[in-house]
Amino acid sequence: MDSKKYPLGRTGVQKLILLGVIAVICAVAGVINPNFFAIRNFLAILQQIAVLGIIAMAMLSLMIARTLDLSLGALIGLCGVTLCKMVMADYPVLPSVLFILGIAVFCGFLNGIIVTKSNSEPLIITLGMSFVYNGLALVISDGGFLSLRGNLRQLGSGTALGVPFSVLALLALMVLIHVILKYTKFGRRLHIIGANEELAYLCGIAVDKNKIINFTLAGLITGIAALILVARLGNLLAGSGNGYEFRALSAAIIGGVTFEGAKGDVAGVFLGVILLGVVSNAMNVLGVSAFYQTAVLGLIIVAAVTASNLNKKKRNRV
Repeated sequence: MDSKKYPLGRTGVQKLILLGVIAVICAVAGVINPNFFAIRNFLAILQQIAVLGIIAMAMLSLMIARTLDLSLGALIGLCGVTLCKMVMADYPVLPSVLFILGIAVFCGFLNGIIVTKSNSEPLIITLGMSFVYNGLALVISDGGFLSLRGNLRQLGSGTALGVPFSVLALLALMVLIHVILKYTKFGRRLHIIGANEELAYLCGIAVDKNKIINFTLAGLITGIAALILVARLGNLLAGSGNGYEFRALSAAIIGGVTFEGAKGDVAGVFLGVILLGVVSNAMNVLGVSAFYQTAVLGLIIVAAVTASNLNKKKRNRV
């Protein structure tokens, strides 16, 4: 029945709708302000969404297994200010980078341990951990700006064949997550866990172990996002990463990922990220106040979650 009504599948239809919405927004913005269609503006959009896209890949992997992590934004801030603090204390850059990636991995692992061993809701636990990481970032930075002193500038603003390094990093991670989720045993186990955790356990899958690995992977990805963000900005506040987790969650839901688990893919999430980036950039080009932009992004989040829940109700009735 579904195959006749939706020859491309529900996710395929959703992606076509997303592409149509993105095209309409681009067309309207371009007619009002032709500068929107400039190549440099499209490259700017890709560079602006790189960090969000990377975090969205982490959120996708987590949501496939019916979990999520609301501490990712705070972890960006913690890793970023730690890196700046080490550079300002004259520690070598490469060991400092490896150290903050280690922090990100440890924090992801810690989140996974607490969630699985306490059998608690990941939303509550990771929300609490976000306050912990944000507090540590404030202690390290003393509430002020910390600088990279010009280090890693090439990573933040450099290009290869005209494509920013941050965009290349996003594309590489998208390929990696796609391969992991679609072609590896670990990815298949995450889908089974997301679809039915009890069945996964009865099938002999080490549910807790795979969840912990998934949280750890999300931590590593977040560390990479923090590295790219601080390299692009050159300096950072403790709260610079706050909000990325909610926007990544929004992009994932817009792209077809659900709270039910085992649904969604990299292509859909990337389109969700593109939509948020295009909307934000279009409002900038059109001179919309930042206050209105925040309200519009909030409405998009509410609309995405509402549409996801309505779709779930519709499927349950069928």
